Amino acid sequence: MAGVKNTIKITFFQAVFPILILVILLAYNVYIYGDDATGGANQFALIFAGVVAAVIGFSKKIRYEDMLEAVVDNVKSTGSAIFILLMVGALAGTWLVSGIIPSMIYYGLQILNPTFFLVAALVISSIISLATGSSWTTTATIGIALMGIGKAMGLPLGMIAGAVLSGAYFGDKMSPLSDTTNLAPAMAGTDVFTHVKYMAYTTIPTFIITFIIFLILGFNYSGNTMEDTSALLTSIKATFTISPILFIVPIVVIVLIVKKSKPLTALFIGVLLAGVFAVVFPLPECPIKKTNSQGFISKSSSFKTILFQNANV
Repeated sequence: MAGVKNTIKITFFQAVFPILILVILLAYNVYIYGDDATGGANQFALIFAGVVAAVIGFSKKIRYEDMLEAVVDNVKSTGSAIFILLMVGALAGTWLVSGIIPSMIYYGLQILNPTFFLVAALVISSIISLATGSSWTTTATIGIALMGIGKAMGLPLGMIAGAVLSGAYFGDKMSPLSDTTNLAPAMAGTDVFTHVKYMAYTTIPTFIITFIIFLILGFNYSGNTMEDTSALLTSIKATFTISPILFIVPIVVIVLIVKKSKPLTALFIGVLLAGVFAVVFPLPECPIKKTNSQGFISKSSSFKTILFQNANV
């Protein structure tokens, strides 16, 4: 394969042609199908662009075996990210059914002010991401809870997501624990703290500008009052287990990542602990409504609910 890379040359147009085909097909799919494009049309666009690239490869006398080897190598390189995405989905499901995310929403609605919520979401996400070095972990844990709180306050979901992602990526970029922040100086031959120092020249002013923008937006979207959310608070408490004890799980996950545990390991432990909490604590109500004689969800039904949630993430 190394020999192929050293001897085969293609023109600039041949290199970008499959990408152009992909962009055109994706844009057409979104125009025709809208949000349903992800249901299959976009996957076809990816496959078709891959076929175009393969045809160009065959025209340059690249062997099928070499192409297949390159595909396998690329899939291997993304394996870790794919597993993390799967684990993030499982985390969201188990944290929801165990009451962790509902508890965050329940207490957050009583503490956070709608006017300053977007700024608070930005700062909270930044702090968590700085502490963990992982934007994915931040968005999969506190990010989901902040989305729920902001939606209940009547704020636009796009703005909430923007605040969460802005904070998460700022923390990921500036954290000495982040994998990319460590990889970049290692490749450049410097140390991580020098790298962070020079990134701060552009990143911190950007964060300040973003902070001001979300502060202005917050004043324009005052959201719902406490009276408007009282019915939601009652509904959450009637549907899920609400307890400060449940915050043990996210604290454990954050501590593990701060201790430089692998993100996949920390997320798996978070899923496992949330599953245990969901079985131990009876739920007043859940997607599978099978109760015992006392009117509570049985432990076997709680276990089924965990599987149900993870099967539908």
